Amino acid sequence: MAAHDGPTLITSVQRAFRLLEAVSAHESGAPAKQLARETDLPLATAYHLLRTLTHDGYVRKLDDGGFVIGDQLDALRTGGRAQTLLSRIRPALAALRDDLSAAAYLTFYEEGEIRVAEIVDSPRAQRVDLWVGFEDAGHATALGKCVLREMDVESRNDYLSRHSLEDLTPRTITHRSELIRRLESSTTDPAVTDLEEYSLGTVCMAVPVYSGGVLGSLGVSMRADRLSRLDEVRARLVPTASRVTRGLSLTI
Repeated sequence: MAAHDGPTLITSVQRAFRLLEAVSAHESGAPAKQLARETDLPLATAYHLLRTLTHDGYVRKLDDGGFVIGDQLDALRTGGRAQTLLSRIRPALAALRDDLSAAAYLTFYEEGEIRVAEIVDSPRAQRVDLWVGFEDAGHATALGKCVLREMDVESRNDYLSRHSLEDLTPRTITHRSELIRRLESSTTDPAVTDLEEYSLGTVCMAVPVYSGGVLGSLGVSMRADRLSRLDEVRARLVPTASRVTRGLSLTI
């Protein structure tokens, strides 16, 4: 039995790919019979594969019976583009990590949440323990506060209306008015800091970056006993953020 499973599965995958290629050639859709002819597949096989691809979102069936490419395939393309962009700027993040001996982080504000897109660390530059997800700790991290500061008022109010300011350490800002006051009082400095607000013993600094029109932040974390190095960190972060923004804004 096992000896025949491999080739059978490989053949099915190959047939599915051929169908996807055929579907993608018809922007207005094509019926199963036409797709079966174009791929030289038995009609029953084409129907079976199309049903499976439709169920998983890779193909969409139109009201007239034709098939077009589905949203899931578009999502794969988008994800692939995102990975390509990240691979383009990882060397800059690695250089930042090595120069400062500090873990480097990249976040973006997507679908109403502040999300970590990349972390570049090493045994000598270990990441902070992410004991509370960044989506629930935007008020307590330099990365999150940097994004919040750069938002327009409406977007910031929307975010804060959906996220409680949890008390993560004794230093965490838990009052909305105080958080906004501090964000708006630091607009002349490109960098935002987290002084043990997310995790005791850890300080962070972040500056804004953009991927096209998407707002994000680039930052590093380090032990609190290295607080005296913040000016050095700022001097390194700002030009790196500019390079990251340029890298993320280039077309693929």
